[in-house]
Amino acid sequence: MSEIVFESIGQVRTKATEGDLRGEKRDLEGELEIYPEFESALEGIDGYTQLFVICYFHKLRPAQIGPLQVKPRRLVERGFKLEELPLLGVFALDSPSRPNPIGLTLVRLVKREGRRLRVKGIDYFDGTPILDIKGYRPEYRVEEFDLPSWYKQLMDARGHL
Repeated sequence: MSEIVFESIGQVRTKATEGDLRGEKRDLEGELEIYPEFESALEGIDGYTQLFVICYFHKLRPAQIGPLQVKPRRLVERGFKLEELPLLGVFALDSPSRPNPIGLTLVRLVKREGRRLRVKGIDYFDGTPILDIKGYRPEYRVEEFDLPSWYKQLMDARGHL
């Protein structure tokens, strides 16, 4: 395998606590602070309502980088016991444990202030390095989709689907 090197284009700024970020809140506010040398890359971003933000998970413990299977621990907050949860491949989950510590989230763009983007729906820690930003376009919308049976069963078990 060849080594891949990325350069951070900025960092996340948020006052959200670790508890807020690990919980079910989806309206957390924050800011995407873009470094001055990348400010011109923001040209034309005004007018998008949603942005994809790709980040580097800088706070993962070494044991969280590389596992190919984990339990969907977020469901513990919904009343499941860890032993009730299936062991699943990380590509089937939004777990931060991954072969490569990168994350993708969709946020609402509230306002651009120069090289700072105020956003809502952030789920990254303060200081998280930003790797890339992409505007959400209608071509990404999917009208028909399905979910794995394990997901439907777990959600039906707690009335969350």
